[in-house]
Amino acid sequence: MRILFLLTQDLDSPSGLGRYWPMARQLAQRGHTVQISALHSNYAQLNPRRFTKDGVLVHYVAPMHVRKQDSLKTYYTSPQLLAVTARATLALAWSALRAAVDIIHIAKPHPMNSLAGLLAHTLRGRRIFLDCDDWEAGVGHFNANWQREVVAWFENRVPFLVERVTTNTHFTRQRLIASGLSEAKISYLSNGVERDRFFPPDPARLAALREELGLQNRPVIGFVGSLSRPGHPLELLLQAFVRLRESLPQARLLIVGGGDDLLHLQALAQQMGIGDAVIFTGRISPDQVSLYYRLADVQVDPVLDDAAARGRSPLKLFESWACGVPFVSADVGDRALLLGDPPAGRLAQPGNADALAAALLEVILNPTISAQLIQRGFHRVEQYYWDTIGQQLDLLYRNEP
Repeated sequence: MRILFLLTQDLDSPSGLGRYWPMARQLAQRGHTVQISALHSNYAQLNPRRFTKDGVLVHYVAPMHVRKQDSLKTYYTSPQLLAVTARATLALAWSALRAAVDIIHIAKPHPMNSLAGLLAHTLRGRRIFLDCDDWEAGVGHFNANWQREVVAWFENRVPFLVERVTTNTHFTRQRLIASGLSEAKISYLSNGVERDRFFPPDPARLAALREELGLQNRPVIGFVGSLSRPGHPLELLLQAFVRLRESLPQARLLIVGGGDDLLHLQALAQQMGIGDAVIFTGRISPDQVSLYYRLADVQVDPVLDDAAARGRSPLKLFESWACGVPFVSADVGDRALLLGDPPAGRLAQPGNADALAAALLEVILNPTISAQLIQRGFHRVEQYYWDTIGQQLDLLYRNEP
């Protein structure tokens, strides 16, 4: 079977690798012919723009709707954004129309890739799938209300125009059903982790990085992800860390990733008097992610009880399990369901800095609890490796309409 993924993001960040690259890679390993047409945040300097990796043909066709330089994001003005999105839509549409494929999977219901995929369906008769892995209108960055309204319109309408919708949260599934979409049209496809990306690192390399960051003989709380609200309310984590330091003054907070809130969070940490204890690494390469996870004694996913959090399935949960690091979050959305029974993680009250600090302290100060969570995570993650989830996607494609 020949499959094309249409992406409005690049694969150069850990988040870009998180869901769609494992999908494509697993399908290629199962004998399918797989292509990715995508946008890139640094398209002008990109070389090469077309290459094959692990059996998947990747073709960057136009610039993204945001620009990334080092660890920071910058955004276009409204007139610039219109020009960029028009160019991206045409490039993705041309790619979709030219591709000799059987199935097109739209990765997120954004206007650019949605229009491209639907045009290929209308003019070329391609089967069209759609993946909804976030609440796009709720977590995106918008300079004007009309931008949010456009994204919301596509998010609400495109699911009705495709053959099948895949989603990674029950919140999104229920939201789609409430909008009138047939339950039979929706397939739950969990997030997961790639087995060969999270193998144990060289101990000497890990020790050298620990020393480089000044983390030797210190309790370390880790966060790996995008530094952008509203998806990741890191102010809550900083507040919890202030409380935690009252009991563990030698503790360090390791924040790994880039985003538009990086400078704000660095300034906030200084204002809160914890600037010397919070380490911001900036954006790292995807092949280093496993190494940074293992620097921490506990990984954390700070969340509020809002639609943005309920509509997100945290990759850091699965990746923490694979790396053998205890995980702490809050009881929002699918998190309790994913942790299982007995739970392979700790859940605090959402939005409560004191409760989050207490949960982190419990894991750090109690070796027995930490060891239990690690073992449960190792057991739990087996069903969330992409070589298992990929089989579900393969069967979904083979179910002809």
